[in-house]
Amino acid sequence: MTNDVKEIFSNGTAKGRPGGEAAPAPAALAAKVRTLAPSMTRSMQRVAEAVAADPAGCAALTVTGLAELTGTSEATVVRTARLLGYPGYRDLRLALAGLAAQQQSGRAPSVTADIAVDDPIADVVAKLAHDEQQTLADTAAGLDTIQLGAAVTALAAARRTDIYGVGASGLVAQDLAQKLLRIGLVAHAHSDPHLAVTNAVQLRTGDVAIAITHSGSTGDVIEPLRVAFDRGATTVAITGRPDGPVSQYADHILTTSTARESELRPAAMSSRTSQLLVVDCLFTGVTQRTYESAAPALSASYEALAHRHSPRTRTR
Repeated sequence: MTNDVKEIFSNGTAKGRPGGEAAPAPAALAAKVRTLAPSMTRSMQRVAEAVAADPAGCAALTVTGLAELTGTSEATVVRTARLLGYPGYRDLRLALAGLAAQQQSGRAPSVTADIAVDDPIADVVAKLAHDEQQTLADTAAGLDTIQLGAAVTALAAARRTDIYGVGASGLVAQDLAQKLLRIGLVAHAHSDPHLAVTNAVQLRTGDVAIAITHSGSTGDVIEPLRVAFDRGATTVAITGRPDGPVSQYADHILTTSTARESELRPAAMSSRTSQLLVVDCLFTGVTQRTYESAAPALSASYEALAHRHSPRTRTR
């Protein structure tokens, strides 16, 4: 066994990781493998794919056995375990055993095939529905509720909130901004990178900046978040790549999952489902924290718009 593996195994925790931090639950393991595998090195992908394909078989292997099975090294196996959120390989084996038990009990969903060009529309609906459900389940399982709670606390007390997103993530940014406005909070969504930066310059301590980027590497979103971070604002990243460049400037990271990417459904489309779940969690948490002021504000906004939803009388 190599020295770095021994060091990680010496006290059951990973180097630099607090000993009291809980490892992800078995359901979160499956979610993390699906979410993080695309950003791993090829050797780490082989380890992740092996544990996802046969959790029961891998749970029975030593670190050396799994390294031999995947044609990698012991250090690669341990690094993969750590990236998936486990202090060491022993903790990963326990999670694999739990995941295997869930699958044997019939609680784990089956994996559907990719959508084909000639699929009947009924099959398309069924496959998309399955993928959406899996994406939501994966996001919920992998969402760090401590980080979520900290972000909610910051939002509830913020003087102002700026939200950055482009493309499909820009639509999610607009959704969060309008939700916060409905409960009386000051919030702005920015998809124009120039406006995002010029607004970020005005932020200060007590403000919040949120970057939404599935890839974690969208420059037009990272730049205003960096400016906000430098100005002392509390920064939050909603991303599918928690190890991406955006994390350098995020005080709190909320990880999203995504359905499997295909030719007919790129990541930019499937990622929006998980981002909207995180946005709803943030909004609901903030509404709970600010209920005394949020409830009247919601009622007032509903009343102000009620006449627009009434059927119009047709005149001759």
